[in-house]
Amino acid sequence: MQPTPSANRHQSIDQLYGHHHGWLQGWLRKRLGNAADAADLAQDTFVRLLSTAPGEPLDFTSPRAYLATIANRLSINLYRRRSLEQAYLEALAQTPEALAPSLEHQALVLEALDEIDQVLALLPDKNRQAFLMAQLEGYTQEEIASRLNISVRSVQRYLARAFEECIMLACQGALHD
Repeated sequence: MQPTPSANRHQSIDQLYGHHHGWLQGWLRKRLGNAADAADLAQDTFVRLLSTAPGEPLDFTSPRAYLATIANRLSINLYRRRSLEQAYLEALAQTPEALAPSLEHQALVLEALDEIDQVLALLPDKNRQAFLMAQLEGYTQEEIASRLNISVRSVQRYLARAFEECIMLACQGALHD
């Protein structure tokens, strides 16, 4: 009896892990300057491998380059998430203590900000810029069009797409609750 493609895939990942996990963790430690983050991201890299295209066998010609690419993207996400968290905590520090949200509410807000950030990161640059200019900076559609050197109609399309993505995120969240 031949092993299933899924079994072959897991065996490939096991071998990849055995041969390259130590290298990847060291590579991340040098880049990040933090052993704990390096260990977490190295592990997350292999978890990501396990969760992508589970039915397909793995065939790597340059496994370290592939792992480094995944790990690099995860580290960018980590820093972006930490930057968002820091900005939120700085905003909270400006809030009078009597008006400050509970720790549970703060955690929920941080989680929502992270999810929104992930959605916005998937959008093309102009869509993301238009959305952020409208939502965070309060620009009108005409002002956005002028600043981005595009038509008002394009701004409307960009905003609509960004809102659609956010709505889809909200619907997915509602399904998970």
